[in-house]
Amino acid sequence: MLNDIRYALRMLRQNPGFAATAIVSIALAIGSNTAIFSLADVLVFKPLPVRKASNVVSVRANGTQFSNVCVSRRWYGHLLS
Repeated sequence: MLNDIRYALRMLRQNPGFAATAIVSIALAIGSNTAIFSLADVLVFKPLPVRKASNVVSVRANGTQFSNVCVSRRWYGHLLS
């Protein structure tokens, strides 16, 4: 195993362009993967920062300034009346 690592390092030293491309590609892949899963964690896995998330509703109205507004059930009742 140690011989394989030495051989890999020797080959990377002989081809610095390939080594730089490989390192940058791996760094970009790790960074984008981290960003995507951080976003998914916030949007999908974390609960909403409200006491009763089941009471939050989404109201959509066509042709108005506010096309998608999230309100509580109490305010939703006021909107209906």
